Amino acid sequence: MPLAAGCGSACGKPTPSDTIGKVTLVALPPALDSHTLLVAAVIVHDEAAGRVLLLQRGDASKFAPLHWDLPSGKADKGEPVTASAARELNEETGLTVDPATLRVAGIIHGAWGVEAPNGFLTVVFSAREWDGEPVNAEPREHAQIAWFPVSEVPADLVPDRRRALLSYLRSPGEATVSTDGF
Repeated sequence: MPLAAGCGSACGKPTPSDTIGKVTLVALPPALDSHTLLVAAVIVHDEAAGRVLLLQRGDASKFAPLHWDLPSGKADKGEPVTASAARELNEETGLTVDPATLRVAGIIHGAWGVEAPNGFLTVVFSAREWDGEPVNAEPREHAQIAWFPVSEVPADLVPDRRRALLSYLRSPGEATVSTDGF
């Protein structure tokens, strides 16, 4: 019996034998080997104090040495991007955030990157709640970590992240999409 669109196996998860109209659904394995690098970045926004947390990349960094950046990093194979964001934030700053509280602030789709010759997709999240005090938890990778007033975002912030941060600060509830290099 055909199912209503979006309502498989009695409105549960569709099974391989379910149909929508005349199309039989086929269960496919998760797409874990994407050619596009998936990255998560986090805007740590202390609204009460009017500031954002940034880190400065080290002088030996393969990507943007000595530039300021958002806490960010690559998703591990099979890892949900919200979990990647929370993990990277903790690894780099010591802050703990519940992945369920993260909100999408922007998407950056780049045509290439230092470790992404086939392109990258960065999901930029905002965090307004966290536990802990920020520290430079990876001093071999980052020169320093600092709070910046929202009116003083540094010019030497990684350009696509700077655009995403400024867009978020102008309109916090509206996610933006950037397609750098296409």
